[in-house]
Amino acid sequence: MITFHVGPFFEFIVEWMKDNGESFFNIIKIMNKELIEGLEKILLFPPSIIMIILFTLLAYKLASKGVAIFTFVGFMFIDSMELWQQTMQTLSMVMVSALIALLIGVPLGILSARHDRANKILRPILDFMQTMPAFVYLIPAVLFFGMGKVPGTIATVIFSMPPAVRLTNLGIRQVPSDVVEAAKSFGSTPGQMLYKVQLPIALPTILAGVNQTIMLSLSMVVIAAMIGAGGLGREVYNGITQLKIGLGFESGLAVVILAMILDRITQALCKRQ
Repeated sequence: MITFHVGPFFEFIVEWMKDNGESFFNIIKIMNKELIEGLEKILLFPPSIIMIILFTLLAYKLASKGVAIFTFVGFMFIDSMELWQQTMQTLSMVMVSALIALLIGVPLGILSARHDRANKILRPILDFMQTMPAFVYLIPAVLFFGMGKVPGTIATVIFSMPPAVRLTNLGIRQVPSDVVEAAKSFGSTPGQMLYKVQLPIALPTILAGVNQTIMLSLSMVVIAAMIGAGGLGREVYNGITQLKIGLGFESGLAVVILAMILDRITQALCKRQ
C-alpha cells in the first residue's frame, strides 16, 4: 500500500517560518501584548460598578432597554461570583481579536466581491480555516509566539476571520444590479461606487459578519486557555482538570452571559441599519 503524509510538509513550513521570521513574529507579539494589556488595564481600572453602569448605558444606546437591563443584571451576577477580573480579561482578548479579524477580513471580502479570481482563490482557504479543528490553531501559535495571551489572540484571529470575509463578499454581491447600473450611469468611479452605494446597502450583512466574528472570537478565546491565555477560559479549564464542578459551572455561566450581551448588542446594530 502506498502511503503519503502531508504532516512533514506542514512541519517543514512552520519550522522555516519560525527560523526566518523571528523578528517579524516578535514585532507582532509586542504589538498584540501592548494592545491587550492596555485595554485590560482600561477595563479593570475603574471599580466594577462604574464599568457595569457604562456597559449598561452603552447597551441602552446601541440596543434597547431590555438589553440594558439584562446587561446590568448579567454583569452584576458575574461580579457577585468574583469573576469580574477574568471576564474583563476575556473581553479584552475578544475585542482585540475581533478588531484584527475585521481589519483583515472586511478588505478581503471587498476584494473577493469585486474580483472573481480573488474569490476563487479565497474560497478554499476560507473553507480550510472554518473546518480545521480549533485546537489545531494552537500548535503553530505556540511555536511562533510561545505561551500566553498573544498566541491565543493570534489563533483566535485566524479562527474567527472567515465570517467577516464571506458576509462582506455576500453583502456586496447582493447589491441590486439596477442600483449599480444607475450609479454607473451617473458617472460614479469604482471608489464612489464602493463607499457610497455598495457598502451602505451591504452594511446589514456586513454587521452580521461582525456578530459572527465576535461570537467565534469568544469561543476560541476560551479554548486558548489551554495555552495560558487566561480569563474565563482558564477558570473553565481549571474546573475540568481539577474536577471542580462549581468553578466550571460558574465560569461557564459567565461566558454564556458575556456572549449573550455581545450578541444582543451586535444584533441590535444589524437591525438598526
